[in-house]
Amino acid sequence: MPVTVTRTTITTTTTSSSGLGSPTIVGSPRALTQPLGLLRLLQLVSTCVAFSLVASVGAWTGSMGNWSMFTWCFCFSVTLIILIVELCGLQARFPLSWRNFPITFACYAALFCLSASIIYPTTYVQFLSHGRSRDHAIAATFFSCIACVAYATEVAWTRARPGEITGYMATVPGLLKVLETFVACIIFAFISDINLYQHQPALEWCVAVYAICFILAAIAILLNLGECTNVLPIPFPSFLSGLALLSVLLYATALVLWPLYQFDEKYGGQPRRSRDVSCSHSHTYYVCGWDRRLAVAILTAINLLAYVADLVHSARLVFVKV
Repeated sequence: MPVTVTRTTITTTTTSSSGLGSPTIVGSPRALTQPLGLLRLLQLVSTCVAFSLVASVGAWTGSMGNWSMFTWCFCFSVTLIILIVELCGLQARFPLSWRNFPITFACYAALFCLSASIIYPTTYVQFLSHGRSRDHAIAATFFSCIACVAYATEVAWTRARPGEITGYMATVPGLLKVLETFVACIIFAFISDINLYQHQPALEWCVAVYAICFILAAIAILLNLGECTNVLPIPFPSFLSGLALLSVLLYATALVLWPLYQFDEKYGGQPRRSRDVSCSHSHTYYVCGWDRRLAVAILTAINLLAYVADLVHSARLVFVKV
């Protein structure tokens, strides 16, 4: 059963089958020769190559292209910061919890690169004519996939093991918080067109659910990264359990109301994609209204499952103050 600390001040190294249990070399170039160091070098190189290939031919346009370019640049920059901190032995001076920050970023980076690896080729690359720009874009997608696998591998290597004392973000509920906030951000991107829910109280309620649950999950993450869980007026475990339970209940209502009012004709919905005029033609960098509605319904179901899993796993955690 995972043992989680609310303040991450434990510095002992545990043994794991991934080869990461050897003593950490702090403030030395030899840190790069360790398995985790080599993995982060792969992350750094793959994201650098991805955005360099795209930037060299200007193969990004529109919101989807901008998102992909931002993803690769952001992941490269933060990975570089992490490597510098570890090479110089600056973990103790880092403003955020070092036991929570690297794995939190790795989880976000894996999701970011996964989204870029899907969005970039499907909404941009396929519309490019054959030539140098298309070749660079395809190669960038390939390196984006490599980065995604590398970040996911880091998460698998550094996540908490049963019986291990670690930071909350390395546990299953902590990683699920990252997934929940990421999915919520994707939902916000799809509902950026207010015409999808405006003048429908039930749909506006769904939007409120997405916002409330996102804010609460983000607060939980920030409290752990800042090591300030003790500022809450209630015990942190109680806060997490209440947050998971409340989110499950709220998302359950959204899972019912969103499809009902978007796809049922009785409530003004459009059951068929062919009836949506905006979906009659293929547009570069554009997702039509009906597809947006369907995507939000699917993402709502995914997040509900994530919150249910969060609620179940949270009950199995033991919190220890050190």
